[in-house]
Amino acid sequence: MEAKQANKRVLIGMSGGVDSSVSALLLKQSGYEVIGATMKLWEDKENPEVEGGCCSFSATYDAKRVCDKIGIPHYTLDCQKEFEEKVVQDFTKCYACAKTPNPCIECNQYLKFRNFLSKSIRTKM
Repeated sequence: MEAKQANKRVLIGMSGGVDSSVSALLLKQSGYEVIGATMKLWEDKENPEVEGGCCSFSATYDAKRVCDKIGIPHYTLDCQKEFEEKVVQDFTKCYACAKTPNPCIECNQYLKFRNFLSKSIRTKM
C-alpha cells in the first residue's frame, strides 16, 4: 500500500480480534501513526483466571501481542469504574424491573464513544 497519510495519528480500539487487528495493520501500512488501546472493563479478583465478556485478560493480551507484532504502541485504559456505573448498574436495574437490558448499547454509548475518547485525550496518546 502507498503511504498517503503520513504524520496523521490514529487511536484504534483493539479487542484482540481480527477486525481491529487488520484495521491497525492497514492503517499503519497506509502511513498513519497508529496507537492501539484496549479498555479494561472488569476484573474478578476472587477468580482472576475466569474469562468473561468483552475485554478479558486474554483479549487484552492478544491485542498487545498484535500491536507488538506490527510495531505500534498499545495501552490498556482502566474503565472499570465507568463500566460499573454506566453498564452494570443499568443492566441490574433493568433486569430487576423485568426488562431485557442490552449492555452493549450502554457500553457503546458511554464507554466506547465517550469515555474512550476522553481518556485518550487526557492521557495525550
